[in-house]
Formats: sequence, C-alpha cells, structure tokens
Amino acid sequence: MHINAAVLRDLESPLAIETLDLRDPGSGEVLVEIAATGLCHTDLLPRRRGFMAAPPIVLGHEGAGVVRAIGAGVDALQVGDHVLISYASCGNCRNCEAGEPFNCYRFFALNMTGRQGDSSGPMLDADGDPVASSWFGQSSLATHTVVAASHVVAVDRDLPLELLAPLGCGFQTGAGAILRALRMPAGSTVAVVGVGAVGLAAVMAARAADCAEIIAVDRNPARLSVAEKVGATRSFDSTVENIERAVRSAVRGGVDAVVDTTGSADVVEAAIGAVRPGGRVAMIGTADRALSIAPGALAAGKSLIGVIEGGAVPGEFLPELIKLWRAGKFPIDDLVSVYPLDDIAQAEADLRSGAVVKPVVVPSRN
Repeated sequence: MHINAAVLRDLESPLAIETLDLRDPGSGEVLVEIAATGLCHTDLLPRRRGFMAAPPIVLGHEGAGVVRAIGAGVDALQVGDHVLISYASCGNCRNCEAGEPFNCYRFFALNMTGRQGDSSGPMLDADGDPVASSWFGQSSLATHTVVAASHVVAVDRDLPLELLAPLGCGFQTGAGAILRALRMPAGSTVAVVGVGAVGLAAVMAARAADCAEIIAVDRNPARLSVAEKVGATRSFDSTVENIERAVRSAVRGGVDAVVDTTGSADVVEAAIGAVRPGGRVAMIGTADRALSIAPGALAAGKSLIGVIEGGAVPGEFLPELIKLWRAGKFPIDDLVSVYPLDDIAQAEADLRSGAVVKPVVVPSRN
C-alpha cells in the first residue's frame, strides 16, 4: 500500500514527507494506522556522522494508532484495536526469556540500526529502493507502519492516543527508572538531573511513589518551573550551583538515588558524590566521554547502573502508567505539543531547541 512518511535523506536536510510503499504484515506482524508519534532526542541520533543508523531512514519510535490488518500467528490483537508501540526485542535470548526484554542481547541491532536483520524494513521509496524503516522496530513517523505484534500494547479505545503515544519510550524510560530500575520506596530521596521529557517523567513517578524529597536539576529555569509544578520538592540551576554540593546541602549525607538523563560524564561523576553511602546512580543514555571514577568513590556501597527503557516491560508497565494518568498522578497533559506531520521539520527544530517538552506528530487525514 502507499503511505506518507517523514524521510531523513541526508545528515543536514530537514525531514521531508514522501510517498512510500509499505508491504503487508507478515507472520507475527500487524499493520498499524498511526494516530500519533512522539518525537524524542534519540530521533536526532541518525544525523550524527558514523551513527549505526544511516539515511535514508524513517524515524519515529513512540507510535500509537489502530490495528488495520494482522499477519499469520497473531492471536493477542484484533483489527480495530487501539495500540501503543514500544521498543523491539528478540524474545529468545537469555534476558528476554528471563523477562528482561529491555536488556535484550540484540537491543541495539533491533532498535537503533533502523533495519530488520538483513532487510532495510517494510518500506520502499517511489523508485523501489529500500528505506531503513525499522527504527525501534516501528519507524512510526508515517501514516501507517508494519510492526511485530510482540511490542504492541492494546489500550482502551477511549484513551487519547496523541497524548499517550510518548509512553512507548520517553515517558516509560523516565518513570521506569524510578518505579522499575530503582524501585524507589515511599519516603526515599531522589535527584533528577536533566528535566526534559524523560526527567519530568521521573519526577512525576517519584511523586507517585511518595518519595519524600524530589530534587530537580537543570540549566533551563523554565524546565525547573515545570518540574516543580509536576512534583519536584525543590530545584537547582546547574549553571549557578554545583550539583554535588547543592544536593548534599538539601539532603544531609546525600540522596538515596540520582537519575541522570543528560548523558554528561561530568554529571554522572557529580552524581556519585551526591548519593549517600549505599546510594545508586541510574544513568539513562551514554556518557559524552569516558568516565573518570576513582574506585574509592564506589567503595561505600554506591552503585552506578545503566538504564534502558526504564527497565520496564511495556505490556506490564504501560497499563500501570495509564492507570496513574487516569488517577491524576502522572500529569503529562501539559507536556505534549501536537504538530501535523506536514510540520515535521518544525517539530524537530522545536525538539532540538527545547522550545517544547514533548512534540507529538499527528498524520493528516484526507
């Protein structure tokens, strides 16, 4: 079938809407008509020279929509189901079989190359040439896509898909860091460094978990104001105050945990100094240089962990987040800004500049 999709043709050009050919769903797959797709900073990575996913590519990995066709062997979904699409996993490695698909042995190959093994994915361009179209197993900046049923989560039909689409990655990652990877108990203390969409989700989850102290740290005063609105008990501007000193002055002896969303080695190193003995630092994303950590910095029982997708299993965790949202405990409504697919270049620019927290792209309907 013919679809419209936003295609990245080269590293410098803006995303452009093209007509592509999308194959039918195969065994274990479903065709989804996309209602909305969240944009995430990860969608900017293929613009980096030498990155593992290269143009031409269709991006988008926080898709939501309606199932329009199912392939052989799909029993858990039906045509007409409303769904959220999350990350891909192989389903048969040791970690997947142990219930940890977020640590799938093939996570990076399946999600960050834009390809399906030896195939570019389910989409071809107008000349019949392949386009990488399996970004996070979905490439959902399109009117339709074909995805594995295994990473699709059915949701109630009354839910606003344009609001909940980002649950599939960004909001899941931040909230999962608190509720799954760290499992912060009530009364605990946490600092979140970097309060974009992922960090704000962590702040909201910490509030839902009844953490006693939730410290937001960022260099953008506007984001700090949002963080306080959605649950932070206090905030610090990292351009003005030293992260380690500020956190330790707020919580004597250091916080129980720090969640870093910045990918900055400087921040990770400061975070280790900001947690109490026995405290934990959750690192979301990859550091921008090699870490310089003296062994003694971890000798007091401190730990540094990497967190992918919040350490969450989408089929279990997304319904939990929806329940929190319905109860008013995960207030993402004011974080989302909606753009038509035709305005994808502006949505990407606003994401990059920080003009909005979470752009969500909605395909035009003829």
